[in-house]
Amino acid sequence: MPVDAPDEDVESNPIGFSNAAGTTGGYVRLATASRDVQWLVDIWEEARYQARSSDRGFVLALDEIQRVQGWAAAVKGLWDADRASGCPLHVVMLGSAPLLMQAGLNESLMGRFEPIDFVHWSFDEMADAFEFDLDEYVYFGGYPGAASFVSDHQRWHRYVRSSLVEPSIERDVIDMTRVDKPELLRQVFDVAARHSGRMLSYTQMLGLLEDAGNTTTVTRYLDLLHQVGLVTGLPAYSESAVSRASSPKLNVLNTGLMSMASGYTFHQARVDRTLWHYLVESAVGAHLLNSSSPGTNVAYWRGRRRRSVVEVSFVVERGPHRVGIDVASEAEHEALPGLDEFADRFDARTLVVGEGGVPLDEFLSASASEWIEEA
Repeated sequence: MPVDAPDEDVESNPIGFSNAAGTTGGYVRLATASRDVQWLVDIWEEARYQARSSDRGFVLALDEIQRVQGWAAAVKGLWDADRASGCPLHVVMLGSAPLLMQAGLNESLMGRFEPIDFVHWSFDEMADAFEFDLDEYVYFGGYPGAASFVSDHQRWHRYVRSSLVEPSIERDVIDMTRVDKPELLRQVFDVAARHSGRMLSYTQMLGLLEDAGNTTTVTRYLDLLHQVGLVTGLPAYSESAVSRASSPKLNVLNTGLMSMASGYTFHQARVDRTLWHYLVESAVGAHLLNSSSPGTNVAYWRGRRRRSVVEVSFVVERGPHRVGIDVASEAEHEALPGLDEFADRFDARTLVVGEGGVPLDEFLSASASEWIEEA
């Protein structure tokens, strides 16, 4: 929320909410550690006074709101009272535990908030802030906190695993929802991160897990890992619907996770052409997922052309727009048959990223919406 934000109609300005911790702006930033509902009420009352005293209204920003026990019910009462009285108070709430935040929002604040997601840093952001070149971004991904460790592989690896992945799994998943097999959840993450860019059936994944359980459990754990911004399983695309029953295509939401899970150093990954291709493809997928606007579906497609199986790396669909996107490696100089078949079958537009198509750095510098409309 910029400091010089123009006046808005309070009734049309719902509560803002973000899943990212420590990334807030506005007029006030208040930590909520070791606070209770009474503290929240007192702070809110002070903000009301400030709002009524200003001819421009007032913004109250509350960070880590989920640490206040009973916050959702309290906010509902306070917010409804403000709407009834016409108080020109705007509220921004931030939290780093998305599953807990979403539960509170769904239980008490339906229709009263607008979600604002903070996703992983983009190539342009990492280049501007840390002078990352394209290869460094593909390998190290969009983690600003890890940028200072890129010259020391062991330290970078330990930071990503211990300070980013493990807290997300432990604090944001295991502590916030029922997980009967925490170690299996960690194994699902490792398998998905190592195989990012590849299609694996749930049965194949079971074969790679020590305590596999069943496909229903693995599917649920993969969904949980998606919700906390780690890794996802892209569904197969069909013209009638997106099929979740097919083998998912695994994709990290930040390529630093794939590099960490691989165990390869930057230089080792750069000379391994197979691994590097999957890293590049995962960077494209992560960019599509992180920069897509609401209502955009990202999937993959597999079909047949004559007697051969053909694939399209990504299918992005929003409203009437549908585009097939393939990622060409450094070694590919020939036509991509999957795109041709996809275009013919679905009357769709197509786009090649990489060799012979849109340069990777250019693709990563524009949002998914722009490529959907321009393809």
